[in-house]
Amino acid sequence: MASRPERLLRGSDAPLSASFLELFFDLAFVLALSQTAQHLLGDLTLGGALRTALLLAGVWWIWVATTWTADWYDPETPVIRAVLIAATLGSLLAGVAAPEGLHGRAALFAGAYIGVHLLRGIVTVTMLRGHPRQRRALRILCWYSMTSVLWIAGVLLAQWRVTLWAVALAIDLAGPRLGWPVPKLGRARRDELQLAGGHLAERYQQIMIIALGELVVVAGLSYADTRLDLAKTAAFLLVFATAVLIGLLYVTPAGQRLGSALDRADPSRFGVITGDLHLVMVAGIVLTAAGAELSIAHPTERGDTAAVVAILGGPPLFLVGRIFLSVAIHRRLSWPRVGALVALSAAAAAVRPPLVVASAVAMVVVLLVVVLDRAGISSYPRPESSD
Repeated sequence: MASRPERLLRGSDAPLSASFLELFFDLAFVLALSQTAQHLLGDLTLGGALRTALLLAGVWWIWVATTWTADWYDPETPVIRAVLIAATLGSLLAGVAAPEGLHGRAALFAGAYIGVHLLRGIVTVTMLRGHPRQRRALRILCWYSMTSVLWIAGVLLAQWRVTLWAVALAIDLAGPRLGWPVPKLGRARRDELQLAGGHLAERYQQIMIIALGELVVVAGLSYADTRLDLAKTAAFLLVFATAVLIGLLYVTPAGQRLGSALDRADPSRFGVITGDLHLVMVAGIVLTAAGAELSIAHPTERGDTAAVVAILGGPPLFLVGRIFLSVAIHRRLSWPRVGALVALSAAAAAVRPPLVVASAVAMVVVLLVVVLDRAGISSYPRPESSD
């Protein structure tokens, strides 16, 4: 009979599909994405974009760390269920704080972030007492305990907040890549970091659906607040078409082969890289959502440079992450995507058209990429067997 710590771990025969509470946890991410888009719209500058990226990365790392937890441990055990519920609450609170996360609600944002990571660490260290996997949980808890000092310092020192939080996030994101080295505990071995590729690939697809859903909801709510005239209807339909096309670009073909690639790869490298690249793609969708709100509300206006960049910049940012995901899996570039990236970047830098025209340009370029990609799908190498 398995010991209590052994029962906490996900078995090799456990189903790879996401549990109900994992999907419930994803719902909190909808609010976080919507709120970070609002933060960006409130400060549509380069500095504002970087500050929004900091908040988005914090929320994203809650999602990644919680997803890895549900991959390592059995999400049907009462203890891990409690951890998932707590992570859902923490993500919601981080989303609530996000629009003022660097100002009046900094304590709430940092407290939610710290609380999720420390609670998970304390629970897993306690429940794994006497088991070899306790050392992994203890290393991770030590890292988050260290960076929590920087998060708290950022709350107290407003003028240093962005710098301190950026350093804390960089350390947290570097942890799995380095194996969370701790004096006297060493660093995690490759077998301690192993991930179930099928489970993680499914979770990435689900969170991409959540991100695209947020884009569609923003478009629908923005359109509902208008008089439904021709220009605004056209802008709404263009955003919807762009969301559909971005979804098609994600799943074909590398998105469908991510699971087998994760099973074969070094999790401390490839597992972290895929998380980082999905963050870039999600950021592109958040930027697209911000641009959608502008284009639907003011379709015939010639927006300033910031507004045009928001509309034309989202799809290229998504394409950057998607291009490098293909490189990571197939070791080759998708030239149609590279061409689209160049074309959209040039358009954003060169022209100031009416916002609905900018949306049309973005949609047409993404459509061309989808068509060219589908024409060249057969040229993508099939992943090697893991046998």
